[in-house]
Amino acid sequence: MGPDRDEEIDSTRRSWDRATRQHNAHKGDQAAAIKKNELLFPEEIALLGAIEGKEVVHLQCNAGQDSLCLAKRKARVTGVDFSGEAVAFARGLSRDSGIEARFIEAEVVEWMRTTDERFDIAFASYGVIGWHPSVDAWMSGAARVLEPGGRLVYVEFHPLIWSLGQDAQLSGDDYFTKGPYIEPVGDYVADSGTSLGAEKRAVVTPNDVPAYGYQHTLGEIASSAAKAGLRIERLEEYPHSNGYRPGPTFVAAEGRRWVWPVGRARIPLMFGLSAVKV
Repeated sequence: MGPDRDEEIDSTRRSWDRATRQHNAHKGDQAAAIKKNELLFPEEIALLGAIEGKEVVHLQCNAGQDSLCLAKRKARVTGVDFSGEAVAFARGLSRDSGIEARFIEAEVVEWMRTTDERFDIAFASYGVIGWHPSVDAWMSGAARVLEPGGRLVYVEFHPLIWSLGQDAQLSGDDYFTKGPYIEPVGDYVADSGTSLGAEKRAVVTPNDVPAYGYQHTLGEIASSAAKAGLRIERLEEYPHSNGYRPGPTFVAAEGRRWVWPVGRARIPLMFGLSAVKV
């Protein structure tokens, strides 16, 4: 008999604590980088639209870099993440950059289920629903924390990306197998280099703490959003990967993207979803 969900969450949280330390070890002065550069990707900005003056919750905000980029665009931002390491870093980054945002340490599904706070926009990106066994629970929580007419904006790696394998020949995980997939959170910042802000490859302590991930199809994600009372406005698919290098087959491109080699038939590597609470 395997661990219960609370034990899974605790192990995954500890794996992310360690991974967060690894990832940030490869980066330089992040406060200066955030003040100087736009770290959000064009797909995110396009789906978000104008956010000045909006109440925005960044779900699973990790170490807060993108949360502060939302705040730079004059939104009032609350970031939520279960990793104490990530939230502490995010609070320090807010202080050091002088960009104001609020960060809450909490398991996101439970927080969405119980909080009295409501927001104009719920934003999430890159490595989100795959850490939860129930898409319905996540989507119903996202709908719950939105004001009527509020929007969910979600940019994510396409679930097909995990089926590719390192050789990009569909030798990875079965698209329809739910999981859990049990392995430590990887050091993808070091593997992706400057596209994820790495300035060096630091010597780091290996991450041996298992994390529990789950596969959800694009159809399941869209259907769960609709079931939660979110009317889908846009569902986009993209043939490139923002920041993260899926494997050695992929080629660096402008804008911190990784793309398919010339001559290869492409499948989607990301999707973007915008939905309104009705």
